[in-house]
Amino acid sequence: MSQTIAVVFDFDDTLAPDSTSSFLESAGIDVPAFWRDEVQPLVANGWDPIPAYLYRMIELAKKGRPITKAALVTWARKLKPFSGATRVFDRVRRHAKSIHENVRVEFYLVSSGIGDIVRNTRIAVHFDDIWTCDFHYDENEVIAFPKNVVSFTDKTRYLFQISKGVVGPGVRGKPFDVNKKVDAPKLHVPLDQMVFVGDGLTDVPCFSLVRKNGGIAIGVFDQHAKDKWGKAWGFIEDGRVSNLVPADFRKDSALSISLMMAVESMARKIRLREQTYQG
Repeated sequence: MSQTIAVVFDFDDTLAPDSTSSFLESAGIDVPAFWRDEVQPLVANGWDPIPAYLYRMIELAKKGRPITKAALVTWARKLKPFSGATRVFDRVRRHAKSIHENVRVEFYLVSSGIGDIVRNTRIAVHFDDIWTCDFHYDENEVIAFPKNVVSFTDKTRYLFQISKGVVGPGVRGKPFDVNKKVDAPKLHVPLDQMVFVGDGLTDVPCFSLVRKNGGIAIGVFDQHAKDKWGKAWGFIEDGRVSNLVPADFRKDSALSISLMMAVESMARKIRLREQTYQG
């Protein structure tokens, strides 16, 4: 019987501002024009939005834009997470332990953003595993081809990996391990012991999967971006999320409290299951 709770985050506009757009801006690229005039026509022509933006970035690099591994890493180290994001992990772990001393909380990140940005931010060290879009680089370390693409339903694959314990460096290069059969009592993290936190349409499949199986889905939004409020409220109207709160991780924020309540309810449920089993 698993005593592990998994808290899974999206990255862009969930833990930090949009890291891809901010990187492009730092490289001197007209960001609104990039998404409107370069990416959107591909999407209108049937492209998936995620490989569409990766392809357009590679085209920019071929035209001499400075999109190298070093540039991505350098930008990542400058990126500031949302308020309180660097401290929320320890608070959540401590709170879960206060309810059930044997409960373990693990943190994961599943993002359609760029891996060499996400993995080099100041909060990356808090995650037990991270899955993102990744580039293959040429001999000059310029982006050359998408090596890994994480789009809409692709994200759910990693929830199943977490559930089955197919995580960590030991499973790199073993993409088919996620398909192995694991009986329910041996799951590393049952889906009803999973919390998913995200902000956008790419997170909808994960919201749905987690909620359908008894877990908790928390939608977040930028309280300063009023143009995005309608999209965020749509998650509530459609029953996609358990709660909708601003992307603010400070101690007494609604998001921080929501996370505490989520892991507390799961820790209590684990304890009750153990008592029932022992009885």
